[in-house]
Amino acid sequence: MKMNFSLLFYLKKQKIYESGPKPIYMRITVNGKRVEVSAGRDCEPSVWNSHAGRGIGSKSEIRALNSYLDTLQGKIFNAHQQLLAAGEEVTADRLRDQFTGRSEKTNFIVELFSEHNERMKTLIGNGFEANTLKSYRSSFKHLSAFVLYQFGKSDIDIKKLSHAFIVNYEFYLKTVCKCSGYLRLNM
Repeated sequence: MKMNFSLLFYLKKQKIYESGPKPIYMRITVNGKRVEVSAGRDCEPSVWNSHAGRGIGSKSEIRALNSYLDTLQGKIFNAHQQLLAAGEEVTADRLRDQFTGRSEKTNFIVELFSEHNERMKTLIGNGFEANTLKSYRSSFKHLSAFVLYQFGKSDIDIKKLSHAFIVNYEFYLKTVCKCSGYLRLNM
């Protein structure tokens, strides 16, 4: 899938603007959808090149500003690469969140199952029997092996689970693990 991604620095005029420096904003655009983020700096309009998205001149303040904007641009491109490397869908919102550090917490299926089993261990004798935990541990072992077998990873994001995942897991249990007992997977 072709993805159009661009970054633009611009001066944003506030409603009550009369004169003086304007805040610099970044516009992140991915496939026509865009978000804006403050760059945390401002600049006089008279020393701003709107086509280049940088300050004009060789004064130390302008050089420092341009260097800062170059650093921000590098961080945006790095966030873009991180999303691509993780196999995540790249959207303007996700790119902004990755850049600002507000990425939503990723939940992984094997990790969640492990946490579940730890909680169940504390409930033995309080509504749960040791054999129940034994079954959960066996299920955990099968799930961990399936994720490694199917995806080549030790864990996957629960957002990537689908009906196909469940069907393939059931097939894996019956064929590879030889679990011939009645399997009921509710959707």
